[in-house]
Amino acid sequence: MTPAGLARYETTLAGLERKGRRRELMAQGGVDFSSNDYLAFAGSTRLAAAVTAALQRGTPVGAGGSRLLRGNHPEHVALEDEAAAFFGAERVLYFGSGYAANAALFSTLPQRGDIIVYDALVHASAHEGIQASRAQAVAAAHNDVEAFARAIEQWRNDGGIGHPWIAVESLYSMDGDRAPVPELAALAERHDGFLVIDEAHATGVYGPGGRGFAAGLENRANVIVLHTCGKALGVSGALLGASAVLCDYLVNRARGFIYSTAPSPLMAAAVREALRMLVDEPQRRTDFDTLRAFANAELAAKIGVEGSGSQILPVLIGDNGRAVRIAARMREEGFDIRAIRPPTVPEGTARLRIAITLNVDSQTITRTFTRLAAIMAEEKP
Repeated sequence: MTPAGLARYETTLAGLERKGRRRELMAQGGVDFSSNDYLAFAGSTRLAAAVTAALQRGTPVGAGGSRLLRGNHPEHVALEDEAAAFFGAERVLYFGSGYAANAALFSTLPQRGDIIVYDALVHASAHEGIQASRAQAVAAAHNDVEAFARAIEQWRNDGGIGHPWIAVESLYSMDGDRAPVPELAALAERHDGFLVIDEAHATGVYGPGGRGFAAGLENRANVIVLHTCGKALGVSGALLGASAVLCDYLVNRARGFIYSTAPSPLMAAAVREALRMLVDEPQRRTDFDTLRAFANAELAAKIGVEGSGSQILPVLIGDNGRAVRIAARMREEGFDIRAIRPPTVPEGTARLRIAITLNVDSQTITRTFTRLAAIMAEEKP
């Protein structure tokens, strides 16, 4: 490849740099205000001990093949059975990541003649699957149940004869606000449709026993729920809960499942332990709830920004460059806060995404927000 062959890529990167949108990998450092390790499971001694025990009993690090070949390890099967019982789903499939699960789900289950009505702020992984789907797709205004209803009704009026699919996150990763899950479930029922709920940021920390906002709905044949394992559960992968028929269809038709090497059996063993920890250590959720409420109050008091009510606290900056500068200064002072810019968020809404986890305490939160207020004042728009 000649240097000229790389020029178009360099031009694109230079353009991103000018717009304040070029990304780079940064090492971990400072106090954690950017991870999704909400319950501080990731570094827990109990998870480490579970991994050690799994290795000692002969669990391999790698699966060695796809689930349909030799990669279907007993740890995968045990995890799926235990997760189905824990979440109340008829069946569960374990994927290597939430992104892979969403891409497989939306590209496989909605059929030609169906329609996918997705929340305008739904995760990029859902968009990936939707773009590959044979179904029609349309965005609905964020958290607007009536907008979802109108889209379905318009599709029916235009001759739509299949089934509608409603796609939402129960807790949105960039705004920290909740979806109206009960109302959307009722809407799906009225229209003989399916409801897909991505619980990525709710699993482990909300709902009875950390089962998420979809708890109580997972036994319905028309509800599909995704639980990410790499956030509050502290491990990796994703658990997709659905009816046995839909799970079997995915095993037979989802290319991302069929043709991918299975997730690590060792990680499956760790996820099993994380689910047990949710049962055995409810104090973590209690402590988390207290810390989350404190952080929301401190955000309002120190910075004058109303909190989302959840553990995800967006501080809108607007300008890409200013957001990057403020985040960089905070990291220089030992607070790991990251700037989120378009296209991850809409144009003009660059922000600091502050995540509250049990890796910090209340005193650190106060110190962080006090310093952030001062830096924001210094970094003028």
